[in-house]
Amino acid sequence: MQQIPSADGIAKAAKAAQNGKGLPPVHLWNPDFCGDLDMRIARDGTWFYLGTPIGRPELVRLFSTILRKDDDKYFLVTPVEKVGITVDDAPFVAVDFTVKGEGNGQTLHFSTNLGDETTAGPDAPIRVIRDCETGEPSPYVLVRTNLEALIDRKSFYRLVEIGAHQEQDGVSWFGLWSGGAFFPLIPSAELEG
Repeated sequence: MQQIPSADGIAKAAKAAQNGKGLPPVHLWNPDFCGDLDMRIARDGTWFYLGTPIGRPELVRLFSTILRKDDDKYFLVTPVEKVGITVDDAPFVAVDFTVKGEGNGQTLHFSTNLGDETTAGPDAPIRVIRDCETGEPSPYVLVRTNLEALIDRKSFYRLVEIGAHQEQDGVSWFGLWSGGAFFPLIPSAELEG
C-alpha cells in the first residue's frame, strides 16, 4: 500500500538525513518517486503548503536543503522519498550582495532569502531573461546545482550601477564581472537607443 507523501513525513526524513555540516547529498539519493506534494514556491520566495504560507522559517530552510531540480521539474528528495513540488520561477531570491575588487578582478557574493550564499563566477553564472512583451529583465544567479536565485529588484539596480561594457564576439555588451568571468546583460546598443 503506497503512502501519500506529506510535508511532515518529508520534514522528518530530511531531519534524519542531516549530517550536521553542509547540505545533504541529495545528488546521491535516488529513491522512488512518491507523487506530487501540494507545495509551491512563489516568485517572491514564499513557500506554500496546501495553499497556506509556511510560517516557520526553520522548516522552509529545512525543505530548501533537500530541494533538487531534475530536467525542468523540482523535487524534495530524502534517502527514502522523492516528491514533486511546484516552483513559480526560481526556488531562491537573492536579496543582497557584496562587491570585492573592481573591473575584471571584481567578485560578487550573493545572499539568498534562505541563508544560502554564492559567489558569481564560471561555476555560478549570472543570466538575464527578458519578458517578450514588456522587455522587463529577470536576472538570476546559480546557487546550487540546477538551482537559481532570482535577483531581487533593489539588488539588480545596484548591480546595474557597477556594470561595465565589454566586447564579446564582435558585439559590445553591458554586463557584470565576477570571479574572472563577464556576464552579458544587454547589448550596449540597446542602452544608447
